[in-house]
Amino acid sequence: MTITIIAKNRKAYFDYQIGETFEAGIVLQGMEVKSLRLGSISLKEAWVDISSDEEAILKQAHITPYSHSHLRPGEYQEMRPRKLLLKKRQIRDLAEALHAKGMTIVPTQIYFKGRLVKVEIALASGKKQYDKRERSKEREAERSIARTLRDKR
Repeated sequence: MTITIIAKNRKAYFDYQIGETFEAGIVLQGMEVKSLRLGSISLKEAWVDISSDEEAILKQAHITPYSHSHLRPGEYQEMRPRKLLLKKRQIRDLAEALHAKGMTIVPTQIYFKGRLVKVEIALASGKKQYDKRERSKEREAERSIARTLRDKR
């Protein structure tokens, strides 16, 4: 089965310490799938909430309306909550982990698996500001080393 990545949430890897990941299906409208085929989605501000009736809901994911849609402007909600399809046991595990201090659920990527749209979600804990600065310093040091090695050739 072929996997075609539509979008990755690089900001999640910068802002959070990523833990266990899960694969979930997503409930979409037909025109949203067409829009995803064009890569018109943003997961930067997206997060997952577990509702009181044990449903996983993807919130703040922005899917741009399909350009050839039959809907008039204003009829489509780009950032509407979208239901994620997970097993009850997985939802319970995620809900228990959410109650742990500092844990959240973030989407890390969205992709086509065959003809189905899947979302990879991850349990994550927030990084401290000094962790982010340290990682930036490490990256800059690696770049400068690579630059000097390249220049010596």
